[in-house]
Amino acid sequence: MVICKTVADLRAYLSSRPRGPRLGFIPTMGALHDGHASLIREAKAGGRFTVCSVFVNPTQFNDPADFQKYPKTIESDILLLEQAGVDVLFLPSVSEIYPTGVVLTKHYDLGYLETVLEGAYRPGHFQGVCQVVERLLRIVQPDDLYMGQKDYQQCMVIRRLIELEQLPVVLVVCPIRREADGLAMSSRNLRLDAVHREGATAIYEALEMIRRRVSEVLAAPLGSAPARRGSGAAPEAAAAPLAPITAEARASLEAKGFRVDYVEIADGTTLQLLESWDGRAPAVALIAAFWGEVRLIDNEVLAPKRSS
Repeated sequence: MVICKTVADLRAYLSSRPRGPRLGFIPTMGALHDGHASLIREAKAGGRFTVCSVFVNPTQFNDPADFQKYPKTIESDILLLEQAGVDVLFLPSVSEIYPTGVVLTKHYDLGYLETVLEGAYRPGHFQGVCQVVERLLRIVQPDDLYMGQKDYQQCMVIRRLIELEQLPVVLVVCPIRREADGLAMSSRNLRLDAVHREGATAIYEALEMIRRRVSEVLAAPLGSAPARRGSGAAPEAAAAPLAPITAEARASLEAKGFRVDYVEIADGTTLQLLESWDGRAPAVALIAAFWGEVRLIDNEVLAPKRSS
């Protein structure tokens, strides 16, 4: 594995590589785990020449203390990347990515995506994400960009960024990797002490409860839901009212000591928050909550009903 610490060195090395395999890029902020390794495996399985970056981006932290506390484990990160077979590690300094200073220099029109969920609770966060990802993409110039579904909204934001800037890259979203007890793998898990680590699985359990409750409603016999008022149409298939379900999940987390930012179910394509769901279009349940001092996020895609 080659390590490049400057843009000039990285570009020089990449320009000298033989033409052939597509270039796959995995941007990270370090504190790597098997979730990151799964992105690398996906890229390698597709025959990609792989570049991985480790850069803790200061412009996406709306809380400076959170930036200072972000885990930094570069020695173990390098070992994981070597074992995963990464071709190039890009390990830049802050001044290398922000040569004119750590400031937001442009505004990205993210529309509705920036107003809900993470956008509402972390103002400015996605502007910082877009800035650093655009800069990294223009430096690396990959064919394919690999990201994890755990950051569901972020993946949608990056897809919007690619469209806005007309970047010639394909976004590949890979499934969430979980620990044996269901906890979504995350760099922030390193900040959990033993007691909080054990209790953190409650978020996954709440997502599973949501999935079960929604499935129970959708399994109701056809015709159990009324037709739209004044339509004269036949009764529709059952639709799940979502507010009682998300309220139950929130209450279960709060009873265990979590400080909940949100428990929501949204359209899987637009992220519009849903009041009910008939199981026909993709949907996703999303949770963000503080467990002690650590803010954890997770999500679960709700599979549409199969047509009979």
